[in-house]
Amino acid sequence: MQLLTRYILCELLKVFCLSLLVLTTVMMLFVVTKAAVREGLGLIPVLKLIPYALPYSLRFTVPGTMLFAACSVFGRMSADNEVVAIRASGASPMRVLKPALILALVISPVALWVNDLAVSWGRIGIYRVVLHSVEQIAYGMLRTKRLYTTEYLSITVQRVDGRKLVRPIISVRGGDKPITFSAQEAELKLDADRDVLNVSLVNCEIDVGSDYHATLDQITQPIPLSAASRQSQMSDRPADLPLGRIPRERQGQRARIAQIEYEMAAHAAFQMLSGDLDGLGEDDDQPWSGRLARLQGERCRFSQLQTEPWRRFATGFSCFFFVLAGAPLAIRLRNAEFLTTFFLCFIPILLLYYPLFMLGVERAKAGGLPPYAVWLGNVALGAVGLWMVRKLIRK
Repeated sequence: MQLLTRYILCELLKVFCLSLLVLTTVMMLFVVTKAAVREGLGLIPVLKLIPYALPYSLRFTVPGTMLFAACSVFGRMSADNEVVAIRASGASPMRVLKPALILALVISPVALWVNDLAVSWGRIGIYRVVLHSVEQIAYGMLRTKRLYTTEYLSITVQRVDGRKLVRPIISVRGGDKPITFSAQEAELKLDADRDVLNVSLVNCEIDVGSDYHATLDQITQPIPLSAASRQSQMSDRPADLPLGRIPRERQGQRARIAQIEYEMAAHAAFQMLSGDLDGLGEDDDQPWSGRLARLQGERCRFSQLQTEPWRRFATGFSCFFFVLAGAPLAIRLRNAEFLTTFFLCFIPILLLYYPLFMLGVERAKAGGLPPYAVWLGNVALGAVGLWMVRKLIRK
């Protein structure tokens, strides 16, 4: 029986590794190409993106590849009557399924780690590569379109000679008043150590709204990369936080909620003591509806922080439940066509697992269900898998 276990395990690993290599490469090319087209990246930044795009790709491909490997191996074995022969020798079908279940159980923590790595390392790395490519991106767009714009920055030029911007007009927004620079020529230079884009201007006129005007022979204006880049800002959404940071965020969120509740209670008590009962419904400075909306928003974020670790674990361990449901179904289908077997096994997962998973995530994040409700899809898939295993054993 050890020979049988080694045989099945080797077959699973061969199919899993080959499929993972192909699917991850395709997914990684999609992620990198999408970022390159959206941001206008050149060859060097695209090559720098590849290591950071790898965990992003693996988080999607590992569960599907594990299911594909199980369906391929067990579908072929069943079609070739190998499972029948094993049962005829007196061995339980669980002997056949056991290597796949153990392999899926081992890979599940790896999938969880990859999910966290994509957020904590991959996402930050992609952001930094795009951010530090802003000089190249800006020059590329100015040469072709003579215009480069972001949410906080706008640059228009008459033409570009090498690295010189001829007759540039640069508008910087984000403060109280927009600042406009009009110059005879200018040059952009990235300062990666300080995370700024230095703009060196010659014969420059500066206008701050309509209140200030100045003329300078030469000036170097630093612009933060976060303002100069078209890349969206790094967010503090719970879904974008590493697992190790979530407990601290939960503690801080509790403190913010308690502070808002304390302020609301103190304000209500003051109004009641002063006889301002009408003010309990509406305050001149800040309506009670605004306070309640702020409190609701903070509570909603706390629910998201509570849910996120459960969601990550549920996603990582979906590898095990995919195999638990897919492997016995592949044996029962007895189809050597691995793509047909895979899609026939994936349809129940698509119809059962994902709707329940999304329902659990959405309701748990909204506070309507406890955080562990995100495991609804895994539990349902596990129940179906155990039922099919039982039918297979008793057949």
